[in-house]
Amino acid sequence: MPFPAHVQKELQFPGAVTLGQKGSSVKKLQEWLSLQQFGCEPDGIFGKATLSCLQRFQQKQLLPASQSLTETCWQKLTAPMQQALTLSPAAPHLSTTVMRVARQHLEQHPMEVGGDNKGPWVRLYMQGNEGTAWYWCAGFVTFILKQACLIQQQKMPIPGSFSCDSLASQAKTAGLFLPEKQASNIKPDQVFIFLNRKSASDWTHTGLGFAMQDGVFQTIEGNTNNDGSRNGYEVCQRTRTVKSKDFVMLG
Repeated sequence: MPFPAHVQKELQFPGAVTLGQKGSSVKKLQEWLSLQQFGCEPDGIFGKATLSCLQRFQQKQLLPASQSLTETCWQKLTAPMQQALTLSPAAPHLSTTVMRVARQHLEQHPMEVGGDNKGPWVRLYMQGNEGTAWYWCAGFVTFILKQACLIQQQKMPIPGSFSCDSLASQAKTAGLFLPEKQASNIKPDQVFIFLNRKSASDWTHTGLGFAMQDGVFQTIEGNTNNDGSRNGYEVCQRTRTVKSKDFVMLG
């Protein structure tokens, strides 16, 4: 799999964790059981509650019931992330592939689990990092762009970053930055990164934008929710306006 080591680590089978075991491998199992809607608390302790969640998942997947995690079961648990990381054929333009990859992730409903800015999806987008300080909207944008460029076998238009301010700076250096006052120049078929502007030198949230029309556009963005929070808990699609936003043009 042509992805960085932290991605491969996230999907690597943690071993046959079983009843009574403790540690990070158990926590990974619990995270995915919770993400699969089995309500398992990721406390790193394989007790009776975790066993019940595991066996109910096994039953749903028509797998043999057992008291330990098998590699086959792990593949079923992590199937959403594997699907999001599938490398589709290249398209004529990078922007087309960016949107295809973004939708591919959106369909798997990436979200936090185990606390603020925590869980497998956050670690995926943030190079293995997680926790309250790791706002992951820019990490999501950067990861999608990197996956699209990997498919297209081309260089990143900007290096990417975990920081919205850095994305803006990189775009200015690359000549791809478009301020709000020029937003009317964005065509409906263009794909871009939007940046929520707090001040002339401070941007607080970011995501991918498309289908611009009359100052309104569609987005796919991470670390938000249905309320549009800049520190939400999931990847979702929203509708936003150009007010207080600047843009990084991708095509």
